[in-house]
Amino acid sequence: MNVFNATQIALHALGRNKLRSALTALGIIIGVGSLIALLGIGHGARAQVEAQVASLGENVIQVSPGSLSKNAVKLGLGSSAALTLEDAEAIRQEVPDAVAVSPEVKIKTQVVSGNRNWSTEIYGDSPDYFTIREWDTAEGETFTDQDVRGATKVAVIGQEAAEELFDEGEDAIGEIIRIRNVPFKVVGILVAKGASASGSDQDDGIIVPYTTALKQLIGKQTGLRRIYVQAANLEVLPIVEKKVIDLLRQRHHIEAGSDDDFKVRSQLEIAESATATARTMTILLALIASVSLIVGGIGIMNIMLVSVTERTREIGIRMAIGAHRRDIMRQFLIEAVTLSALGGLIGIALGSSAAKLLTALAQWPTLISPDAVLIAFVFSAVVGIFFGFYPARKASRLDPIEALRYE
Repeated sequence: MNVFNATQIALHALGRNKLRSALTALGIIIGVGSLIALLGIGHGARAQVEAQVASLGENVIQVSPGSLSKNAVKLGLGSSAALTLEDAEAIRQEVPDAVAVSPEVKIKTQVVSGNRNWSTEIYGDSPDYFTIREWDTAEGETFTDQDVRGATKVAVIGQEAAEELFDEGEDAIGEIIRIRNVPFKVVGILVAKGASASGSDQDDGIIVPYTTALKQLIGKQTGLRRIYVQAANLEVLPIVEKKVIDLLRQRHHIEAGSDDDFKVRSQLEIAESATATARTMTILLALIASVSLIVGGIGIMNIMLVSVTERTREIGIRMAIGAHRRDIMRQFLIEAVTLSALGGLIGIALGSSAAKLLTALAQWPTLISPDAVLIAFVFSAVVGIFFGFYPARKASRLDPIEALRYE
């Protein structure tokens, strides 16, 4: 008996008990559907985080202040005022593969536009900031190096800030906003980027030249909030990171073995840290869904054992007319695999539909990857083989004479 004939017999046997076959496959359908839907949620969350990290730009290194100790108490990252404009300029001049550098200062304050006002973040950056972040304007343009040198009172605003400060349909370009009672001319509105990897709204902010921020808004300089550095390409990113660390340790007179008063993180580190939680969640969801598949496999084994008992006389007749043990085993194994594979296909369709429904109704990001579909289908087939093997083996080892006597 070849595989084709064995498959025909298996399908005929399953067709004789349609309801029982459907109920048996239901366990696999639920298991595979759950696996696809949960993996879709996990992959969607991970893809969203990766997109948020990508919104930082390409080959980006962030240099932040380290921890300041006061009375033997460490105040935490960002408390140090060690980073200076001179550090940023040194990186620009002395690190060859650093193609763009932007020092950054930040305050949060109330901004007024006409009869409207809004509390938002004010960032002082250089024009390189927009290059590093790959952030274009939806309207207008960004400020220039000349604006930085002249400490010009110009501002580029995010989409969220623009919506809060100006009426719908109003042209914000060229309008005046007041930051701490200092007038700034709006020269550009940025393209929306959405939430960052940390969850903050990147569109709720206003960017001005850092020289203007220091002179007009902050006053006394207490150190930079951050220095953005962009490497020429991904290959030199670790080299640039090391050169930046070595340069800052030298400039800050940090002795060997002493802790840095700054923190350097590359985009690769940020991405790894941001996606770690999503990856763990995906694995946990997959394990939970796999339990449903195992339960479905146990259901297949149970029904196949019942089927062997019911068809004992049929098995005896087939053996009596020349069927080999391997033919009997193949027939029952194909029945089990067919049940699980059909259940897997239906489960994939239902799981994909459930994921799309979650996206539409709950606004959850979901992503059904081809790899997840393939893994779910193969897993369902393997479950059929694993849990169908024992019943098939039991059927093939029946004694033909005893089987013919069975009533």
